[in-house]
Amino acid sequence: MAEPGKAEISMEELVIDSEPSEQHRSLPAQPRQDDNWGETTTAVTGTSEHSLSQEDIVRISKDLDDSVGLDCKRYLNVALSVFLGLVVLLTPLAFLILPHLLWPDRLKACGTACEGLFISVAFKLLILLLAVWALFFRPPRAGLPRIFVFRALLATLVLLFVLSYWLFYGVRILDSQDGDYQGIVQYAVSLVDALLFIHYLAIVLLELRQLQPFFSLCVTRSTDGATQHYNLGQLSIQRAAVVILENYYKDFPVHNPAMLTASKSRAAKHLAGLKVYNVDGPGGNNAAAGIAQSQSRAMIAAAARRRDSSHNELYYEEAEHERRVRKRRARLVVAVEEAFTHIRRMQEEEQKTAPSDVMDPREAAQAIFPSMARALQKYLRTTRQQHLHSMESIQQHLAFCITNNMTPKAFLESYLTTGPTLQYGKDRWLARQWTLISEASVTSGLKDGTVFLLKCIDFNLVVTTKKIPYIQLAEEFIDPKSHKFVLRLQSETSV
Repeated sequence: MAEPGKAEISMEELVIDSEPSEQHRSLPAQPRQDDNWGETTTAVTGTSEHSLSQEDIVRISKDLDDSVGLDCKRYLNVALSVFLGLVVLLTPLAFLILPHLLWPDRLKACGTACEGLFISVAFKLLILLLAVWALFFRPPRAGLPRIFVFRALLATLVLLFVLSYWLFYGVRILDSQDGDYQGIVQYAVSLVDALLFIHYLAIVLLELRQLQPFFSLCVTRSTDGATQHYNLGQLSIQRAAVVILENYYKDFPVHNPAMLTASKSRAAKHLAGLKVYNVDGPGGNNAAAGIAQSQSRAMIAAAARRRDSSHNELYYEEAEHERRVRKRRARLVVAVEEAFTHIRRMQEEEQKTAPSDVMDPREAAQAIFPSMARALQKYLRTTRQQHLHSMESIQQHLAFCITNNMTPKAFLESYLTTGPTLQYGKDRWLARQWTLISEASVTSGLKDGTVFLLKCIDFNLVVTTKKIPYIQLAEEFIDPKSHKFVLRLQSETSV
C-alpha cells in the first residue's frame, strides 16, 4: 500500500529465465555442504547430510505459490500466438479453396497469369511462415508482469485486418458467388502482401526501434554498492528491467552475504562493550521511564566517545585480514602446483603402462584432491567463499582442468577472484524471482529521472535513468599551409 501523501507504488512480479525457475521448482532438497571437508577429506565418498536452510524454504514456497499462475499465463500466450498464426496462414488458402468447393461450375478458367499468381502466393506464404517463426516463436527470456504493448498492438492490428478481409470476402464474393477466379486469386495475393508489410512493421517496432541508445541506466546493488552502467534505447520499464537482469548475472560479482557480516559484528562488539549502571538504585516504577531514557543517552554518548578510536581497530583488522589472505593464498598456490606436478608425473607413467591401467580425469581429480583440500578450505574460509563452492563442484572443476590440460593458475582463477553469478551453480543463485517496484506504470517508456527497484530476497537493485545528452559537434578548418616552416641554417659556425 502507498504511504499517505505519496503516489501509489505498483509492485509487479518479474520472473527472469523461466526455464531455470521451473528446474528450481522441481529440485529436491539440496545436500548441505560440510564445512570441514578440507580437514576430513581423505577419499571421496557418496555420503552427505541433507538439510534445508530457512532461505531455501522461503524461496521454494514462493516458487510453488507462483508456479501455477505463471505456467498458465505462459501457455495461454503461446496458445493465442499459435491460433493467430494459423488463422493468418490459412486465410489466403481458404480464399482460394472455397470457390472450388461451393460453386465450381460457375468459375471461369484460370489462365497463365492466374497460374503464375499461385506460385507467387506459395512462395510469399513460405517467406511469411519463416519470418513469423523467426520473430515471434522464440523461447521466452522472461515472464513480464504486464502485456507487451507493441506486440499486443500488432496482434490486434493483424486480427482486425484479417477480419476485415473476411468480411469483404463474404459480402462481395461468397454471397454473389463471383465467377472471376483470377480476381479472387489477386485478392488473396493482396492479403499476403499486406501481411508481409505488417511483419516489416513488427520488425521496426520490436527490434529496430530500441537499437539506438537514448538513456544511461545506473544500476546499484543495495547491500555492497556494486554499480554498473548500461545504455539502452526506447524501452518500457519492464523490458528495461529484463535487460538489466540479464546483464546482472554476467556483469555483477556474485552476492556474498558473508562479506557484509564483518561490519555488523564490529558494530555489535562496540555496543556489547558498553555497560550502563543505575547509580540511583531501584527507584520504583515512577522512575523506570527516566532510567531507560538515561541509559540510551549514556550508550549514545559512549559510542560517540569511542568513535575516534574505532578507525584504528578497523585499520589493524583489515591489515590482519589481508595478511592472512596472502598467507593462505601462498599456501594454496604451492599445494595446487604440487598436485598438478604429481598429475604430470602420473601421466608420464601412464604412457609407459598398459591402457587398462590408465586413470580417467575424474579418478585423477579424486586422487589429488585431498592434498590440496585443506589449503583450499582455509583460503575459502578466510575470504568467506566457503558457501559458494562445494566439494563436488571443486572436484568437477579439477577434473575439467585435467581433461583440457589446463595450468594450476587456470584452476585457481575461479577461487582467487570473485566471478559473476553465472559462474557458480544454479543452487548458488540467491534470486531467480524478482519484484519490480515502480511509481510509474511498468508499460510506460523510460524517461529522464525514472527510478525503479528490482527486489529479491536478500538485496535490491536500484536503477536510475539519465538521458544521454545531445552532442553538438563543430568543425574547425585548419589551413594546410599553416603547418609549413622554413629551417634556416647559418653558414658561419664557431670553431
